[in-house]
Amino acid sequence: ITQSALKGLQERFRAVLMTAFTFILGVFPMIIATGAGASSRKAIGVPVFFGMRVGTVLGLLVIPLFYVLVQNIVEYGKTRKNKKVQEN
Repeated sequence: ITQSALKGLQERFRAVLMTAFTFILGVFPMIIATGAGASSRKAIGVPVFFGMRVGTVLGLLVIPLFYVLVQNIVEYGKTRKNKKVQEN
């Protein structure tokens, strides 16, 4: 289970980072905006910029960890169920 989570992370790491960095860099001009309407652009750009950064980290670290946790719970349930069936 852990090996498959690590393999999945390795295979999608580059694609996720490229997509995230492209989006983050695309929103960056909104953060440094000046002139008319700059405050509304900043109000949208700052949360999107930092939210995408947090989302990328969570997507790369938390999702594989959550997969391992849930899959271990499922496997534990299966082995427990099989033991009950063998006892009867």
